[in-house]
Amino acid sequence: MAKILVVDDEPDVQEMIKVALEGAGYEVIVADNGREGVDKARKEKPEGIVLDIMMPEMDGFTACKELKNDPDTENIPILILTGLGEKISSTRYARNMGLSLEADDFLEKPVEPDEMVKRLKEIL
Repeated sequence: MAKILVVDDEPDVQEMIKVALEGAGYEVIVADNGREGVDKARKEKPEGIVLDIMMPEMDGFTACKELKNDPDTENIPILILTGLGEKISSTRYARNMGLSLEADDFLEKPVEPDEMVKRLKEIL
């Protein structure tokens, strides 16, 4: 059973993702922000990460960059979730999109659980 790290600061979103992934046979661990997500990824060595963008302490772009620049976590596939969608160009996160992030896929919120599971399976 693959272990997936879910990093999102919204408890309702965490629970929805957790239920969907556990229903698909994954073991799920959860982190409430980017800093905690990076720490748990290094400790738990998940097979995949579902990562939100807008979070306190460390946003998802910064967490993704940190994980992809660490030899211990660089090969973990990352599915980024964003609630910004088409509006991202008008936010402070737009400048971060220009960074050479190596996220394996992006999915816009609200997330359809079946689509998220399908996309995650594709990158694992």
